[in-house]
Amino acid sequence: MATAQLAGRRPLWPLIRQYMTVFDGPLAIIVFLIFAVSTITMYSAGLDFPGRVEDHLRNIIVSFVIMWIAAVVPPQTLMRFALPIYTVGVALLVAVAMFGLIKKGARRWLNVGVVIQPSEILKIAAPLMLAWFFQKREGMIRWQDFIIAALLLLIPFGLIAKQPDLGTAILVGAAGFYVIFLAGLSWKVMFGLVLAGGASLPVVWSMLHDYQRARVMTLIDPTTDPLGKGFHIIQSMIAIGSGGVAGKGWMSGTQAHLEFIPERTTDFIFAVYSEEFGLIGNCVLLVLYLLLIGRGLLISANAPSLFSRLMGGAITMIFFTYAFVNMGMVSGILPVVGVPLPFMSYGGTAFVTLGLGIGILMSIQRHRKLVQT
Repeated sequence: MATAQLAGRRPLWPLIRQYMTVFDGPLAIIVFLIFAVSTITMYSAGLDFPGRVEDHLRNIIVSFVIMWIAAVVPPQTLMRFALPIYTVGVALLVAVAMFGLIKKGARRWLNVGVVIQPSEILKIAAPLMLAWFFQKREGMIRWQDFIIAALLLLIPFGLIAKQPDLGTAILVGAAGFYVIFLAGLSWKVMFGLVLAGGASLPVVWSMLHDYQRARVMTLIDPTTDPLGKGFHIIQSMIAIGSGGVAGKGWMSGTQAHLEFIPERTTDFIFAVYSEEFGLIGNCVLLVLYLLLIGRGLLISANAPSLFSRLMGGAITMIFFTYAFVNMGMVSGILPVVGVPLPFMSYGGTAFVTLGLGIGILMSIQRHRKLVQT
């Protein structure tokens, strides 16, 4: 009787395996390693913030759940929702501009029963919409289509920049630009855009808010206001430099634990990591990000449809933008614009957005294999 019952039971591993195979193995391992590094760093950076590590672990779990859900959804299904998601996202941005909540001088949030930040939706919705747009015109893309795509991108970009939220606007603009570029934008046009952008700098400067101009001036010479606007940059550069080659050791960073580094669990967590793990640790983290980007580009290159290739390529390059901008601003080579370090900085919204992006890449890879079989 007992033997018959055991024979009727299915082994546990095959049951688990059918749910785990939705993950792309190499990509999942890379992300897991970054999560491990981020948890170790957050434990040290968040000592003076009760519950911060627990919340960070919760965000990691939520991110994995989002990855799994996104990996299960076929790219074709995702494409069908591109226009509705983009439309809802832009409508919410308009609602924010009209009657959004104001915090610290910025109108970025909307109360719809719960307080949300609609601009986060456009980090995925904008490239999703543009990828859908070019998929519909596959094989007959004209120069007019690039103009329409640019307008579709400028609408959310302008609404987000007006809030003001320059960091998110840059990320949304970059994500959309990557789609337009991968769709076949001419290098001549890009060169012309660079020249036009350079010529328009005086106009752009006049449109910036006072605090945004101060960030640019602080980048040029942070010592002009060492205890004010230049404090973040100066202290983070000291932390990075004092880490040396091998670092001061885990939980031994003086700049972090003496509270000289502001926002050390969020935008400036790279300074904490650099001080404690030094140049060697930085190289390890850079290799992990490069592996993530390389795997994402490989998945995108082998995708079966134009939509999947454009969407996958844009998501992969947005990870590069996140990492480059964050490390650049913490190192003092870019202005401070409030961009988190992927899967390292504390923040639930960023984890959800980035987890969704990784999940979409896994979906592209998984359903390509299903098509081939």
